[in-house]
Amino acid sequence: MQKPQKSGAVTAQNSGLLSQARRQRERLLGGLCESGAYGWLGLCEGEAVLCVAVQRKGVSVASLRAPESVAQFLVAEGLAIWEAGGASGKRRLLASDAGRAHLARLQSGDGLDPFLAQHRPLSRRCPEAAGSGAKVVFDDGESPLAWLARRKGRDGLALIDATCLAAGERLRSDLTLAQMLPRVTANWSASATGGKSGAAGESYSDMVIAARQRVDRALAAAGPELSGILVDVCGFLKGLEMIEAERQWPQRSAKIVLVIALTRLARHYGLAAEARGPERARGLVHWGAEDFRPQLAGATV
Repeated sequence: MQKPQKSGAVTAQNSGLLSQARRQRERLLGGLCESGAYGWLGLCEGEAVLCVAVQRKGVSVASLRAPESVAQFLVAEGLAIWEAGGASGKRRLLASDAGRAHLARLQSGDGLDPFLAQHRPLSRRCPEAAGSGAKVVFDDGESPLAWLARRKGRDGLALIDATCLAAGERLRSDLTLAQMLPRVTANWSASATGGKSGAAGESYSDMVIAARQRVDRALAAAGPELSGILVDVCGFLKGLEMIEAERQWPQRSAKIVLVIALTRLARHYGLAAEARGPERARGLVHWGAEDFRPQLAGATV
């Protein structure tokens, strides 16, 4: 006679099943939220499954499969909707606006506010210029540079390339760490019982001083003619139209000046779209077998 299972084992088993079902739902919802993704019902080994395909270079590519029950759950919760498939009449499953918002909240994690992560593209990462392992929350949607890097021109290329974007974001991190921009809110970071107060009594850390020195060198390398637009875009996060209106520049001229400034800034940081070594390293230097080991002059084995 089989002994009944203990309640603890049953609880652990049910918890594992619920966790597996939750992962399947999140995985399916994530697949449906991809650009151009849709799902349809099919058969796999005699069982009804939902297949998800995405558009890649004009071709539909299957990305994942999930049980039909998972799709029914998403539809019941309003996270996905069925839509007629055009002339074929075959229904397609698409992610709803509520489903995309729900996925954004699920993926917030890592200490990010779920509501803000739903409405703004937040991410937590380490600033390269800080030189420490501390992570900072970045709003990827507030940077004009990120918008220019995503937007494509008439030639199909991005308005600024990855090198200019990296140079501008590095200057933005240094400006933030250097605390050189005017403060628009109260400074709650100072201790109420720290003795002296105000700018004269504040003690700046080595990180702030080092960031200020990096900013000074970067702006000096860009030159007085181009440093202003770098501070406006990377520091004050001004758009190109605002800069053209403030400086009374012709339309679409700010983008040209910004690209020149970012290119000079990238050269100062040592960034380039293509890495090149010295001329003498291009040719063949030495032939050797797989077990070849070089020996130093005067070394004894």
